[in-house]
Amino acid sequence: MKAVRLHELGGPEQLTLEEIDRPAPGADEVLVRIHAAAFNRRDVFITQGLYPGIELPRTLGSDGAGVVAALGAGVDDLELGAPVVINPMLGWGNDPHVWAPGASILGMPRDGTFAEYVVVPRINVYPKPPGLSMEEAAAIPLAGLTAYRATFTRGELRSGETVLIPGIGGGVQTFVLLYAKAIGARAIVTSGSEEKLERAKQLGADVAIDYRSDDWQKIARKAGPIDLVVDSSGGDTLAKSLSALRPGGRVVVYGGTRGESAIKLFSLFWNHIDIRGTSMGSPADFRAMLEVFGSGLKPVIDRVYPMSEAAAAAERMAASEQFGKIILQIA
Repeated sequence: MKAVRLHELGGPEQLTLEEIDRPAPGADEVLVRIHAAAFNRRDVFITQGLYPGIELPRTLGSDGAGVVAALGAGVDDLELGAPVVINPMLGWGNDPHVWAPGASILGMPRDGTFAEYVVVPRINVYPKPPGLSMEEAAAIPLAGLTAYRATFTRGELRSGETVLIPGIGGGVQTFVLLYAKAIGARAIVTSGSEEKLERAKQLGADVAIDYRSDDWQKIARKAGPIDLVVDSSGGDTLAKSLSALRPGGRVVVYGGTRGESAIKLFSLFWNHIDIRGTSMGSPADFRAMLEVFGSGLKPVIDRVYPMSEAAAAAERMAASEQFGKIILQIA
């Protein structure tokens, strides 16, 4: 089968398309014929050596949608050819509050979805929402799950509240915007790109702010009151976001692309700010997320690339040029 593989670190240009053996499912596993996969920032970080536990060579890719191709022993509740989507969170465990020791994400260290076939545990295979194409279904798993848990499970966003979404355009932040508008919440977004701000307004953003302004947090605060911030940046972005929150507000953090953040503790405790960490999501989160997309919501797709252009797709993500999800067409 064809697969996009990483043999050495050095950036997206190290991704190569090659022929490898097709895997076979073991007990309680399913072989999925992948039709479409999606890039995440995680894939780029792995190529750059900026991710823990890297084992090479490896087939990257956490997100995938396709059809059931073969069943391992003990799996008798799926039909061959059934359209499915894969939950990339492996081994979450029984505690809904946090993943179990030893949990991992598909695509490192286990071979992932940038291939014509992938083997995954049966419990990670779900019916594809019927209203979505394969490309749309492949766009939602990792980013959609992370955003769902950040917005609802951890962020507890409700209709009528206002959420601040710094750095709109990436997969997760775009999903946060979609979820917020789907339940009737207000959304304030920031970006350093006028094009991304305009796209966000087309998706329903109520306020769009250029974060190249030194006092963008003051503009956001005036547009509030802001009940929730969902942040992946850290650094100065998180510090400014905290100052934009209303007293008693909530912050959910799922990343730190801008590095560590220096937080003013007085404003934190004086204003009763609640900071919550999150990463990926539980099986219950994944099921609830699929229900949202089963009701008609569709993800935002940036571009679709053939497998042969996987390196170019990763370079687009590395440059943060995308708005929404970058897709690999496999089948």
